[in-house]
Amino acid sequence: MSFEGKVAIVTGGAQGMGMLSIRGFAEGGARVAIFDINETEGKAVAQDLNRKGCEAIFLKLDVTSRPAVNEAVKAIEDKYGKVDILVNTVGTDWPLPFIQSKEETWERLIALNFKSVLYTTKAVLDGMAARNYGKIINIASDAARIGVRGEAVYGACKAAIIGFSRALAVEVGQNNITVNTISPGPTETPSFKERSRGYEKLVEEVKKGIVLGRLGQSADIAEAVLFLASDKASFITGQVLSVSGGLTMV
Repeated sequence: MSFEGKVAIVTGGAQGMGMLSIRGFAEGGARVAIFDINETEGKAVAQDLNRKGCEAIFLKLDVTSRPAVNEAVKAIEDKYGKVDILVNTVGTDWPLPFIQSKEETWERLIALNFKSVLYTTKAVLDGMAARNYGKIINIASDAARIGVRGEAVYGACKAAIIGFSRALAVEVGQNNITVNTISPGPTETPSFKERSRGYEKLVEEVKKGIVLGRLGQSADIAEAVLFLASDKASFITGQVLSVSGGLTMV
């Protein structure tokens, strides 16, 4: 897909679906910015893309800090003059029954999974509205649409992303800005692999409930991101696309 002349920001762009999205944008002609806390991998991705003739920069960023987010977005706007595409892939979970959880964990999950989306979106929105163009893609989870043991707060954050994205789509549609959500099922991201160590039998049971018989891959999500960010999806907004191999059909 062509993204010639576009400027794209991807949070969590150092690994997994975020990294593959960044590569897709860059290879399609966009100038790209990787926002991530992982400096080693983020710099490596940017350097690799630049060696291949693309234009990519990495900014180390804690997306839970609103001042830091504002500063990072301003740096991209100052450098490139605009932001056309924002993709929020940052997110994590620490599965635990809610009855055993603590407030500090809730606060961290809410900040990382939901408030970060508010911060980045608010930071790019004025510029998108002024230019009458924008594509915002947020990553939720099928945990927001079905009950998942140990993911009460995580699921609540992802449900909040869906509600926020739909309402925002209504508000900014008049400015030719589309806002869509991707809702992955179980996906073999680096963080998923880390969390699922020692739970191989549980993972195999989960796979049995997936119509296509396998876990998702980061590339499955990235391809959906690229489509929704492209002009091929110019008449799609306020939607939730489940990329789950048929695990959920709601």
